Amino acid sequence: MKTYSYVAKDTTGKTIKGTYEAESEQDLLDKIYEQGLFCVSYNEALGGGKKTAHKFNTAELAYCCRQLAAMMSSGLTIVKALDILYKEEEKKGAKEVWRSVYEEVQKGESLSGALEAKRGCFPDFFISMVEAGEISGTLDITMKRLQEYYAASNKLNNKVKGAMIYPSVLMVLIIALIILMSVKILPIFKSMMPEDKLNGLQKALFSFSDFLINKWYALLIGLVVIVGVWTYAMKVESVKLKFDYIKLKMPIVGPLMVKIAEGRFSRTLSSLYSSGIPMVDCLERSSRILNNTYIDKMFLQVVDEVKQGSPVSMALSKTEIFEGMFCSIIYVGEESGALDEILEKTADFYEEEADAAVTRLVGLMEPVMIITLGIAVGLILAAVFPMLYGGIAEMENE
Repeated sequence: MKTYSYVAKDTTGKTIKGTYEAESEQDLLDKIYEQGLFCVSYNEALGGGKKTAHKFNTAELAYCCRQLAAMMSSGLTIVKALDILYKEEEKKGAKEVWRSVYEEVQKGESLSGALEAKRGCFPDFFISMVEAGEISGTLDITMKRLQEYYAASNKLNNKVKGAMIYPSVLMVLIIALIILMSVKILPIFKSMMPEDKLNGLQKALFSFSDFLINKWYALLIGLVVIVGVWTYAMKVESVKLKFDYIKLKMPIVGPLMVKIAEGRFSRTLSSLYSSGIPMVDCLERSSRILNNTYIDKMFLQVVDEVKQGSPVSMALSKTEIFEGMFCSIIYVGEESGALDEILEKTADFYEEEADAAVTRLVGLMEPVMIITLGIAVGLILAAVFPMLYGGIAEMENE
């Protein structure tokens, strides 16, 4: 990715400056055109091949939204609130981004427009919500909703990271134990029994031990190749699409991942729809935060059907991604005319379900790791003990 700075004009002739990260010059022009702008000039920023702009994570966004909501609720103007926010920011990268946003807003640009110029630093969802808040005149309330949304997202992310610590440590322990026993212990017992008397398991383990000792570099090269192929494959659209589909259809794991997707989707849809954004735009933006290309593809069908007048609940049910109860709840909201309230309650419910799903998903990994460790140790012991007993028997006979 390269970083470009550009100058463009909108339909009213207003000049807009900003930066974009793009694969090529044509990709840059396409992104500018998608925003309804006409590119006047552009050039590659210094150090264009490097990441120069700070990308905000959920914790940082939750903090910034809380600060802005508090200051705006107290009667401060958005310009003054941004001035205070960027001056209090401690991280250099984040400080530069907020300084740029403040300067643009001070010149008369809208907050959403200033954030749009920094696309890549802020997620699309954040920019869309701010734009909706400006249009409806409830930017302070929107900031409070964003703070709650990103706080909940950050809590879920931290829970996943925290829950993954034990399985990760156990996996490292398994790998280290296998390497240690193969390199240090198995060679000691190899000379205790003639090769023609070794059984299949012993021959296999000793061959693996010799491979680790003498050709460890081949294993390292193979690992690098596998990682490289996997990274490339995940950039191929058809492969990524198939992999994301398989993840959703996997037994046990698939339904848990769907629960997590339902929690994130319902909260995002609730936040966007409550801010007055049209349902079609809500659906398009909500699917993007799920990080699943298969769901994105299916949502193209959902959006088309909703545009043609089909109820959202019916369009969602045809994708066969979400649970029947989830679609039924949305149907009730549509029929009762209280879809925004239903969506908010649904979001609360499915966030709890998603939280429980993460716990169950990580919980499934722990016994798998323990069983794997037991099998690895058991195989080595099964090969070593017969030789150990054989050696003791020979000593007694002598």
